[in-house]
Order: sequence, then structure tokens, then C-alpha cells
Amino acid sequence: MTNAFAKPDAGIALLRVSLGVMTLAHGLLKLFVFTVPGTVAFFASLGLPAIAAYAVITLEIGGGLLLIAGLGTRFAAAALVPVLIGAAMAHAGNGWLFSNPNGGWEFPAFYAVALIAQTMLGSGAYALDNRVGGLPQPAAA
Repeated sequence: MTNAFAKPDAGIALLRVSLGVMTLAHGLLKLFVFTVPGTVAFFASLGLPAIAAYAVITLEIGGGLLLIAGLGTRFAAAALVPVLIGAAMAHAGNGWLFSNPNGGWEFPAFYAVALIAQTMLGSGAYALDNRVGGLPQPAAA
């Protein structure tokens, strides 16, 4: 008897696309809502150089698009892990729960773990990597 929910390729795609949409949304939020100068100022308040804000915005928008498309998935997911570790560190003083004032570190920590899982899983079957000669992906178990 087969399990109707045993769809590893669909699960990998769901994880990849949802991580991509979330990452893209965070990058666009920094670009259009917080604005680049606002994001730079926030990073400066954390003692980070301005270039870090530009790098994070670029990584979130570019990485999000790559994840959604399934193009260079392992590279994109791995490149975003340090961004989320940095976000967890930035929120560490606010406590565990992300619903705390100024956000805690639970969500960015979980998000980093999900990106590590995506790095390990690869793009899955429903990805551009499989269409344009991307890196070979392991077969789903």
C-alpha cells in the first residue's frame, strides 16, 4: 500500500519555492518599505558596514528568485544561510520568540535550518536546474 503523501519531489519543490518567496519578500521589503538608506542605517545601528546591507538585499532578492526558479538551488540556499544566522544574532537580545518586541531569534534560526535542508536536498524534480543543464540532482528516495 502506498502513502498518498509520499511525494518527495513535490515536497522538495514546496520547500524550495516557499523559501524563495519568503526570501524574495524580505529582500523587497528592505528595498521598497524600509528603503535602502533605512536598511543601511539599521545595519549601521548594529555596528555593521553599509556594504553588508547592500549584500543582504542583493542576496535576498537574487537568492529568492533563484530558489523560486530552482536554478542553482544548492548555491543560493547555502549563500543565504549566513544572512539568516546574522539575523538570528541581530535578534538574539530580544529573546526566543519572534513575536517579542523587535523580534526574537526563533524564526531566523528555523529559517537557517530550512535553508540548510534545502542545500542538502537540492532543487528536486520541478526546477530549471533540470531543464537548462544545471548541476545534477540526487534522485529522491
